[in-house]
Amino acid sequence: MNHRIDGPTPMRLTATEQGANLDISRYLQTVFLNLFAAADDDPEGFGEELADMYSLATSAQHQGPDSHARHEFDARMQTLIDQHADGGTIRLYQTGLRDLRDAADHISRPRPVPSQRKESAA
Repeated sequence: MNHRIDGPTPMRLTATEQGANLDISRYLQTVFLNLFAAADDDPEGFGEELADMYSLATSAQHQGPDSHARHEFDARMQTLIDQHADGGTIRLYQTGLRDLRDAADHISRPRPVPSQRKESAA
């Protein structure tokens, strides 16, 4: 079952055998549109920034969690998230919050495991 979560960028919560999937594709579309606009404003600078971030991420992986590269990467990534992804926050309306609560409640109820479903269908 698909549950719509209301907000400025709607989401969907869908039950899976292991739990649930939260579809945030509409939110990601907004993030990508912001990135496309930034690339359009300064194609060379933006491309260089992304390439530099990749190099910094690779360096941070090799140098470890308390390295200068990791701290610089984290700070610059947070700046990009703040600029292009609303600080990493997905806003919900009050109705959306209730939708999310109700959907999570519905999905988290005990369900028969696949083998039990097959037995009851027989």
